[in-house]
Amino acid sequence: MTTQNILQQVVTYQKSHLAYLLNYSCFINESNHRFDNFQNFSGNLGATVTFDLPIRYASQEGLVVTSQPTVQPKQSLTVNQSRNVTYDFTAEQFIFNVEDYMKDFGIGATAELGAVIEANVALNCQTGPYRFYDGVNTPLSSFGQLAKMLQLYKTYGYPHQTIKAFLSDGVIPDITNSGLNQFVMRRNEEMAMSWEVGNWKGVDWFESNLLPIQNAGTVGQNGQVLTVLATNDPTGNNITQITFSGATNSDPDAIKQYDSFQFIDGVSGQPNMRFLTFVGHQPSAAYLQFSSVTDVGATGAGHVTVTINPPLCATQGNQNQNIQYNIVAGMQCNVLPPHRCGMIVGGDSLYLAMPKLPDQTPFPTSNYTDPYTGVSLRLTHGSVLGGNSTKFIQDCIWGSTIPGQFAMKIALPL
Repeated sequence: MTTQNILQQVVTYQKSHLAYLLNYSCFINESNHRFDNFQNFSGNLGATVTFDLPIRYASQEGLVVTSQPTVQPKQSLTVNQSRNVTYDFTAEQFIFNVEDYMKDFGIGATAELGAVIEANVALNCQTGPYRFYDGVNTPLSSFGQLAKMLQLYKTYGYPHQTIKAFLSDGVIPDITNSGLNQFVMRRNEEMAMSWEVGNWKGVDWFESNLLPIQNAGTVGQNGQVLTVLATNDPTGNNITQITFSGATNSDPDAIKQYDSFQFIDGVSGQPNMRFLTFVGHQPSAAYLQFSSVTDVGATGAGHVTVTINPPLCATQGNQNQNIQYNIVAGMQCNVLPPHRCGMIVGGDSLYLAMPKLPDQTPFPTSNYTDPYTGVSLRLTHGSVLGGNSTKFIQDCIWGSTIPGQFAMKIALPL
């Protein structure tokens, strides 16, 4: 017969030293931080800073001049995002359970905030560009397609500075694999060892697992062809809305905000539409594309009136001329199906501001930049007198923007 002993069991909780599951943080780290603390700029008030964009003129034939207005274009960067992670402990919990783990709690909170901010900055791929490369209908999988994408980006005009591209992590293996059989031995060795695209053709290629998704409206999902009925400016001087036929009758979800449109080549009786170069107003190889500013439902006749970005102008001599031919009835457009949104951008024009938050007197406060995610955070901790609770708060504010003419969306499979 076995004796029934009464024994004490001690359960220990040991540190495993496991690494955190981090996300790619290319958008935060590769953004232009020139306006991080714009609240300190002389004369700046409020949560918005305005910066200038390149000035455009239209040239004229001959030596007899006609004056034209000088317009200083601008864009605003507004800090309108905020986030926090908060946790608290009693005095007993702190001294007996968690004191040795405070660094781990802080890293966990920072990683969470970093992922949220990274995903928010990545939204610029969806909201900023009006041009796009279609890597959905023909899935992006080769260096040849990257070269074509770069050509379409540059033909519109590009800054002769750093160009960066942000791709989905899902397409990197296929692209890399296509290159292993195309390049010289040394290049193959470097690529095989890193399994990355890296820098190619003067472009820094980054990968992300946090790219936004464009859930296209019914027109894009079903591949419906839209036909132009009319525009809000028949003269073609400043077209900001186009009315189409071809949507499903009374469909409330026909077009979604940021849906991407492209004029179709080969339509009988219609010219193939292309953008003019942004500077110089010369015909380029860039397809005429635009995005929808708002959601649009279809009428009972299947008509949709789409507010477009950018406005289109066919008037010669106008500084804003960007198309050679006016938009007229009978022209046709396709709409991209649902996709992930990557981006190619030049001139360090993706701006991110993460201002330093003030101290929260009388509580101990510190500001720091996380070396892994690149986020700038404030850490505050303090106790409520007699409340037996110590609270820790990690928080931050930020805003980001990109001028659309400097970027081109890369539409990628879901």
